[in-house]
Amino acid sequence: MSAQHHFAPTDHRGRDLYARERVLNSAIIAADIGRGWEEYLEIFDAFYADEVEVTTDTETGPIRGRERIRALLFNFLAPLHVMVEIGGLAIDVRESPIHGDAAHETHSAWLVNLIGVSGQTCTLSWCTLRRWAGSRVVYERHYDHQQSGGPLTQDDLRLGLRLL
Repeated sequence: MSAQHHFAPTDHRGRDLYARERVLNSAIIAADIGRGWEEYLEIFDAFYADEVEVTTDTETGPIRGRERIRALLFNFLAPLHVMVEIGGLAIDVRESPIHGDAAHETHSAWLVNLIGVSGQTCTLSWCTLRRWAGSRVVYERHYDHQQSGGPLTQDDLRLGLRLL
């Protein structure tokens, strides 16, 4: 069961670009993957244009279209939800704005701590550049990916029975 949220970014001419960015980032941080992945998809649907383009420095080319990106998000979020709900994984998400000077463009730094039931932690960080058209993100680029701490293993999760 997921909490119902209504995100209605409107295209008010006086609405500040950075205010839209703060609302989007706050919604991402406030969402709880332990409750399910649906909340994240609702946020994505509310803030991203139909023809959004996403690039990353870890992939070979851009991904275009909200439906294609939405499917990729689901394939990432569903197993993460299971690791949290059943496996006991704890997740801490933080964001910091990076001030830029280009019109219709925002930057932010993200930090995600994945904490296993063993206490082992894996920290992921990256930066995001977004270009906005009115109230919708039309382009998003993820860059400067970094990881500290090793990957979590099944010993860091509560999945299934363990034999002595």
